[in-house]
Amino acid sequence: MKVLLINGSPRRQGNTNVALEEVANQLKKNGIDSEIVWIGTKPVRGCIACGKCQGNRCNFDDDITNRIIEKMEECDGLVMGSPVYYGQPAGQLLCLQQRMMYAASSVFANKPAAGVCVCRRGGATAAFQTLNMPFQMTNMPVVTSQYWNILYGCIEGETSLDVEGLQTMRTLANNMAWMLKKLHGVETADAPEREPWNPMNFIR
Repeated sequence: MKVLLINGSPRRQGNTNVALEEVANQLKKNGIDSEIVWIGTKPVRGCIACGKCQGNRCNFDDDITNRIIEKMEECDGLVMGSPVYYGQPAGQLLCLQQRMMYAASSVFANKPAAGVCVCRRGGATAAFQTLNMPFQMTNMPVVTSQYWNILYGCIEGETSLDVEGLQTMRTLANNMAWMLKKLHGVETADAPEREPWNPMNFIR
């Protein structure tokens, strides 16, 4: 089993990647393979409602959208990570999500999914909700965690100091692994592994 993790940040090694690396490392401990794909800094075009999608591919093949669909055909779960811009996910990631799930909904259907958002201070819950809505419209079981999948940080790497946020990522990974094993008929525990809660407030 394998999970595709999409880094929707223009900063390849930024805080969104810190979050996804935590998920990937915990998935590995659960025996689940993963791949982190960075969408890069080149433009990702928006859907123009042309209705010409064919064969689980977008009609436009001049960006990464169809490459991501190809990767998803070989994966069993999905995690989409994004920084928060004005209370929303990164624009390129939204364009990717909308086009790939419209053009190839059958590729995504019934595969567990989760969104992850990183912000400096506010707007993360709205961005998180935005990422999750297409999953529900595409018949993808939404994987939960101990809290919303939100981490905090501004300068590159600062998210590594968000103790509770990182724990939320590990819990998400444990839940994803548990759900995948259940869906694939692998014998596993009746409930996912749980760490003792390690809360962290804004002000220390």
